[in-house]
Amino acid sequence: MTTTPQEKAPPHTAPGGHPQRWLILGVICLAQLTVLLDNTILNVAIPSLTREMDATTADVQWMMNAYALVQSGLLLTAGNAADRYGRKLLLMSGLAIFGVGSLAAGLSQSPAQLIAARAGMGVGGALLMTTILAVVVQIFDDQERVKAIALWSTVSSLGFAAGPLIGGVMLNHFWWGAIFLINIPVALLGLVAVAALVPESKHKAGDRPDLLGAVLSTIGMTAVVYAIITGPEHGWTSAQVLVSAVIGAAVLGLFVLWELRTEHPMLDMHFFRNQKFVGAVAGAILVAFGMTGSLFLLTQHLQFVLGYEPLDAGLRTAPLALTVVALNFTGIGAKLVLKAGTPAAIALGMTLVSAGLAAIALLGGHGYGGMLLGLIVMGAGVALSMPAMANAIMSAIPPEKAGVGAGINGTLAEFGNGLGVAVLGAVLNSRFASLVAVSAASLPAALAAADSAEEKARISEAFASGLETSQLVGAVAVLAGGLVAAALLRRAERAESA
Repeated sequence: MTTTPQEKAPPHTAPGGHPQRWLILGVICLAQLTVLLDNTILNVAIPSLTREMDATTADVQWMMNAYALVQSGLLLTAGNAADRYGRKLLLMSGLAIFGVGSLAAGLSQSPAQLIAARAGMGVGGALLMTTILAVVVQIFDDQERVKAIALWSTVSSLGFAAGPLIGGVMLNHFWWGAIFLINIPVALLGLVAVAALVPESKHKAGDRPDLLGAVLSTIGMTAVVYAIITGPEHGWTSAQVLVSAVIGAAVLGLFVLWELRTEHPMLDMHFFRNQKFVGAVAGAILVAFGMTGSLFLLTQHLQFVLGYEPLDAGLRTAPLALTVVALNFTGIGAKLVLKAGTPAAIALGMTLVSAGLAAIALLGGHGYGGMLLGLIVMGAGVALSMPAMANAIMSAIPPEKAGVGAGINGTLAEFGNGLGVAVLGAVLNSRFASLVAVSAASLPAALAAADSAEEKARISEAFASGLETSQLVGAVAVLAGGLVAAALLRRAERAESA
């Protein structure tokens, strides 16, 4: 019987980890950057898509959520498959699928086609996001894993910073479809590098993919988020919204029951008996909720309210990401996590993220100065909290389940991303609709239908008020989630020491 490299000499137990671990980390982070660039570039393109494709706010939300929901539903299955069939194999497959999906998205002619292409890209994204973190866990030992995960999470911030800049430049010189075509050369480069450098690793006893669990989770989350998105338009008590919400809750309940009964669950519910795991889960969802939801609002704030062009708006989102990069590439973030401990790092980090969101809402309404302060504070919070939570989740999962652990971490992040866009977008739409009686589905359409300069000013002010309200909602949610996560992690550590 042929053994895998991991079975011969498990990197998890080798002193110092894999000899080429830092070079491999750079390669797989390049693959991760492919996915992250797409998401952040799409945020900058929201106004262009709204105008050029005649897309409604709901269309734009589905362009973002179609990718997130498909990826969320497949992450755990992809993690199981990676553990069983090989992480390198699935990493290369993910890059190839993502590149093809990007080509289809760039050539789309309607919102429906773009939504479908984004869903296809979600399949490739699921394969990428699970295998990347699983490989990191396998090639680094316990001493260096926190630092490696901090650098891995920093790539998210690089994508956050580079995406708006690249998107702004491309939208100023090319049509919107170019923002997707930029993924193709990155995917090709990643394919070559992964094939040459990344070692294959798998476990002979890896679990079979839980296809029914994947279907149930995808349907359930899609129905719930659909209810959230359409609530402001159709009314929260309308039959369409209530039926969708009930179906979503029922299907997610069936998902939990199936996972408890099946021999090879996609998500082992017994993990939730681990307080350390539960605390990290709560924090991961809320950070993703606040980050993605705030970015969805921030790009509209900069372009629709403050009047910046796409490139200028992209430049002005960069301080958040650059703060994260500065703290983590210098090792400051990882050192603070190790010195203060995971619970304290998460509590402080989430408090800073919440304070940054509140500063943007309260101080950034009429100029960029207050927004800049909020972005820097948020960046410091993300640099502390994200690596701490990812490490907490992965350390609570057995090494042979690294793919599953990465799938759980990615699922939580994507679930938080989808909810952030949906919930904060719904708050924005509800507040906007309550202040001005307009039938238009987006701000540009409402302004175009206005009869006078006074009415346009009133509509713009109402939209700005809606942004402020939704950002404050996000700040409260992040703060509450951070404190709960830190308390659960502290209790878990005390129980372990006792």
